Amino acid sequence: MILNVSLRAFFLILCVCVGQFAHAAGDPVVISQNVPVSNHFGYWQDTQASASIDEVLALPESAWQVQPSGKATFGITHSAYWLKIPVLNRSGDSANLVAELGYPQLDDVVFYVFSDNTLVRELKTGDTRPFYPRDVDHPNMLLRFQLAPGEEKTLFIRVSTEGTMVLPLTIWHEHQFFEAIATEQKLHFLFYGSLTVIVLMNLAVFLTLREKLYLYYALAVFGYLVFFAAIRGFTFQHLYPSAPYLHAHVLALSMPFLAMFSILFCMDFLKVRSHSPRLWKALVAMLTFEVLAFILFPFISYNAAIETASLSAFVFFTLLLIAGPVSWASGVRAGAFFTLAWTPLTLGVVATAGRALGLLPENFFTEYGMQIGSGLEAFILTLALADRLYREREEKITAQADSLRIEKARNEAHNRLAEAMTHDPVTGLPNRNRFEWMVDQQLQLDPEGHYMVGVARVTRLKETNRTLGLERSERLLKRIADQMSLLAKQLPMIHATEDKLGRTERVYQLSGDSFGVLVDVGMARDNFQSLNNALKILANPVMLDHIGIEPNPRFGAASYPEHGQTAAMLIRNAHVGMEMAPDAPFETGIYSRKKDIYNESRLTLMSDLRDALQHDQTELYYQPKCCLTTGRVVGVEALIRWHHPERGWVSPMEFIPLAEKTGVIRHLTRWVVNRALRDLNILQLLDPDLTISVNISARDLTSVELRGLFETKLKRHEIDARHITVELTETAAMDDPNTGLKALETLASMGLSVSIDDFGAGYSSLSYLKQIPATEIKLDRSLIHDIDTNEQSRVIVETAINMGHGLGYKVVAEGIESEQSANLLRDLGADMIQGYWLCRPKSLEELETWLAAHIKKTSDRHSAVR
Repeated sequence: MILNVSLRAFFLILCVCVGQFAHAAGDPVVISQNVPVSNHFGYWQDTQASASIDEVLALPESAWQVQPSGKATFGITHSAYWLKIPVLNRSGDSANLVAELGYPQLDDVVFYVFSDNTLVRELKTGDTRPFYPRDVDHPNMLLRFQLAPGEEKTLFIRVSTEGTMVLPLTIWHEHQFFEAIATEQKLHFLFYGSLTVIVLMNLAVFLTLREKLYLYYALAVFGYLVFFAAIRGFTFQHLYPSAPYLHAHVLALSMPFLAMFSILFCMDFLKVRSHSPRLWKALVAMLTFEVLAFILFPFISYNAAIETASLSAFVFFTLLLIAGPVSWASGVRAGAFFTLAWTPLTLGVVATAGRALGLLPENFFTEYGMQIGSGLEAFILTLALADRLYREREEKITAQADSLRIEKARNEAHNRLAEAMTHDPVTGLPNRNRFEWMVDQQLQLDPEGHYMVGVARVTRLKETNRTLGLERSERLLKRIADQMSLLAKQLPMIHATEDKLGRTERVYQLSGDSFGVLVDVGMARDNFQSLNNALKILANPVMLDHIGIEPNPRFGAASYPEHGQTAAMLIRNAHVGMEMAPDAPFETGIYSRKKDIYNESRLTLMSDLRDALQHDQTELYYQPKCCLTTGRVVGVEALIRWHHPERGWVSPMEFIPLAEKTGVIRHLTRWVVNRALRDLNILQLLDPDLTISVNISARDLTSVELRGLFETKLKRHEIDARHITVELTETAAMDDPNTGLKALETLASMGLSVSIDDFGAGYSSLSYLKQIPATEIKLDRSLIHDIDTNEQSRVIVETAINMGHGLGYKVVAEGIESEQSANLLRDLGADMIQGYWLCRPKSLEELETWLAAHIKKTSDRHSAVR
């Protein structure tokens, strides 16, 4: 390609040198024997693009402007241009000549040949017409004509195009032209053949390694191949010569196509996301633009598509030019290759785009710069990928060798452990089999003793494994195991025994992430304070390779003989106790049969609850809510009560959490809503403005049936939705924030009020809570119980009340047990109170009697005030 370009450039430069004197529009191009032609032409701009050949022939000589170099670039224009080239043969022989417009993207070109003012030939061509027939089977706009010795002919050429008006005119001796294009075709074949080989090679690597990087590069190079073949007219010539419309779209689409995959290649090759988030965002934005361009270009004009693509090329190539040095500076080896490869391509693109927009003149560099740059870029990046592939193979071989050595060592350890079957291969601690044997032995030796089986589980081990790898997670586990052993050695209450080799055993590994110890309760002289201190130390971050990793351990315990008579049962119950542990980071969960949801009797309890709901054996009690300003009862809260035929009264604290975990809560909620709305009809006979509150759980919020439940029951009982308040705890609201918020917005849109219960008892996000469409918050009793004796509590409550009012909420104080607390809350600005001081929860019949008396009492008080 470079040789061909140099050859053609030499001819053009020589022509300019021969014809460097000034030309007039009417001066002919002189054909001499074996002397290169000095090309020049006159041109006239037809701004309306409507002039006929007869009108052009009638133009005065002064209307024509001279282009002495034989090349002109007019940018993107809607005008038509007429070229006038008188050609005189001063040689002694007949001359076979070729007139070439060396820009294949011209839409409509018409050649007129005049001899002695007589039109002797007219040839219409251009890339908006079918490719064939042409005088020469070549993408450029060509006309063959002959001149006898001493003969002069005048060529008029009309050119119009929607793209860039580039007019490089050359008059060739026919044999010189065919020699030049023969050499050019060979170099084009070399160029396109090289790109094709690169595409196929990278596709083969992709199919072998399944790494997207090589696919991106193959498609990017394919985009360049199609772009250059289209812009040179070769695709039009060889693939779809009868489809000029398709040709325009192939050229337009090739630009965003190559840009898309060049960006994807850059992002993957340079690992941009890991070292430059801003550059990553810029590349993503550019990728999005190119994708949209690729989608929209078929539906907009060719002119607009080409102009958009040319302008975006400046941004696209500049951005990728920046990406190389940025990555290089960040220590990415590939950044050096990318910078070296992208610099010449970017310069070539700038030249090509500038030529396309008419900002740069038609010359060797603007015509071939991008093609030369792309060749250099493809060559350098192919070397870079080969280097990367070589390094990856070396790293994989090294990693495989290391892995084989590790696996060999591990297999040897496994073989040794297979003989003993008593120790964990990673930590070296005795395993579960050994622990169960030891515990059972000790309980048999001391059946009257008091022991506890304690278990600890490293909850973040799987996360560490996925993040840092198996080798590091095993080292972390070994570090924790060593720390446990060291701490256990300092605690006399931890039972110790020796194995056959004389090694002391205190800590046992029950599973991959769980450990166990046997505690002799009789030796705990300090009320387990030293043990709690040890657990606190275990909850601290563990340093590994200069990284502080929080193991986030969970602890559970089960006592002998209360919670089990065998090691297996005690271990099982200790694990269940772990699930009952408080949220504090080093608290131990003590097993409780009442909270054991895996207990058979508790599972039976849920079956009994289902039956009770179906047979209407549960009932609602109601606790009034009083306005502090007026003293009126403004609402009641529905509280479920259940009297089991065999167990007697079952506390809601016992069956409601279990109902939430087992799914029975939805049946429970359905029953409560129906009964509460039915009872509200009765209570409103005493006070039509009375409201009722029902509690819902986090499981209710995720139910698709919740809206339909309220709609059906409101309609059935003919209740106005504004008299219903839905209460949920702030912790429940945070279980699934997005789903919960949508569910609450749906309920609020129906007219129901939303109340945030137990406010201040959870650890929720205020930024989230303010999005909830609530109308009131209920301060938890834990904030209220010592408000009249503790100044700090009073300040916290006052702050919560002011914050609630600031957010537009009514504030209800729960758990009021004294008049002093009620008066203080009124002074602090609370709106309503609820608690035993006002009224204990009552059945419907009891509440009717109490409410009637309270209404009368309030009415009498107001009458007395008047």
